[in-house]
Amino acid sequence: MKDPRDVILRPVISEKSYNLLDRNKYTFEVHPKARKTEIRQAVEQIFNVKVTGVNTIKVPPKPRRRGWTSGRTAARKKAVVTLAPGYNIEFFEGPLG
Repeated sequence: MKDPRDVILRPVISEKSYNLLDRNKYTFEVHPKARKTEIRQAVEQIFNVKVTGVNTIKVPPKPRRRGWTSGRTAARKKAVVTLAPGYNIEFFEGPLG
């Protein structure tokens, strides 16, 4: 994975992720094969911030039904990135909606 935009897929916008902003932690959905060092480098390059820690979570697929049809949600990987004091990402700071 060479391009940082291939590693970081999208931000995770949820109530839990917004509660982590108080502790300077930001949540992203990342490529399933991305390593912590790749995630750290990608966030630092894209947002020009200093990363102090990266925690990753593999989210397994869940069974879902819609009428007679049954299926599964997609498996994904999330990363919670901790930034150094004094740094923030303005993308998360704006109003929702």
